[in-house]
Amino acid sequence: MKKDIHPEYNQVVFQDIQSDFMFLTRSTMNSEEKIKWEDGNEYPLIKIEISSASHPFYTGKKIFVDTAGRVEKFNRRYRKDK
Repeated sequence: MKKDIHPEYNQVVFQDIQSDFMFLTRSTMNSEEKIKWEDGNEYPLIKIEISSASHPFYTGKKIFVDTAGRVEKFNRRYRKDK
């Protein structure tokens, strides 16, 4: 196996921005933003839009997520002119 071709695999904290749910796991992702975790150590913070804490399949609640105006963009593209 070749050396130095794989990304670093470190512990990071993922934060669901809708429900403020956070979990610590390992990932190759990295971030300049840091957060102090429950164990007293500081880890990179990765913000995500949906996790199991806010996903409709797991929560049973319907939510509307419009990131970067996707609905408006779709409506502009496919609207019927009168």
